[in-house]
Amino acid sequence: MRLLDTTSGRFKWFPDPRAIRYAILSHVWSKPDRKNPAKYRPEQTYEEIVLIEQATPRDEPILDKLSPKIQGACRVAREHDFNYIWIDSGCIDKTSSAELSEAINSMFEWYRHANICYALLEDVEDESIARAAMSTSGFRHSKWFKRGWTLQELLAPRNVLFLSRAWKVIGTKAELADVVADVTLIRREVLLGEFKLEDAPVSERMSWASKRETTREEDEAYCLLGIFGIQMSPIYGEGRYAFIRLQEEILRQTADPTILAWAFLSYCRHLRI
Repeated sequence: MRLLDTTSGRFKWFPDPRAIRYAILSHVWSKPDRKNPAKYRPEQTYEEIVLIEQATPRDEPILDKLSPKIQGACRVAREHDFNYIWIDSGCIDKTSSAELSEAINSMFEWYRHANICYALLEDVEDESIARAAMSTSGFRHSKWFKRGWTLQELLAPRNVLFLSRAWKVIGTKAELADVVADVTLIRREVLLGEFKLEDAPVSERMSWASKRETTREEDEAYCLLGIFGIQMSPIYGEGRYAFIRLQEEILRQTADPTILAWAFLSYCRHLRI
């Protein structure tokens, strides 16, 4: 597992994430804004960070040359005495199909083993009150709750700390469990780990993701691998067949009949019946 040193900004490799104390970031990737193109700051990739490392003497830190998001995440992690942090956008070499496949299949466990997960809600202002009414709460309306990949990032870690755009603390998953349960329709006991994720019916787990979106169609399936304990090779370009493969793998591993009902409903939605 490749981690970022929160002081130097340089990469360090650890063979077993369970042997190291680290923080992890959950966020929604930046997208171009047609109305305000000048405000668009693309995510800094692994390749870009490597180029900065190579252009800088080994004994010098590079953190001040990294993106504001990475700098902010490292700063918060340091304040909580973490020497290392994992950020998906910058710590995965996506040019390597083998590494990408390993990351997709391991990501749930990486979030589970993290000592803390920082959930950055970039569309939430500091003054947003999480417990405010649905119509006035920026927290409740955050797009973070609508993305496919953030579902496992909410469920896997024991400790989740929600942060605003300016990296101000909104609250923890435990403190806001009732609100998060209301927004996501995930049982409070599941959120708090009082009810085992694997004991939840397949159809219930599928329902949590039913209104979430992913940029790539295949990620609708890949983002659920850890939630169902499935190992599956990602094949970008396979489209909707990725979800069919996921359902087939679930059927091989469970006798839960609710998967059949969900598969039928999914098929009907796909055909727009």
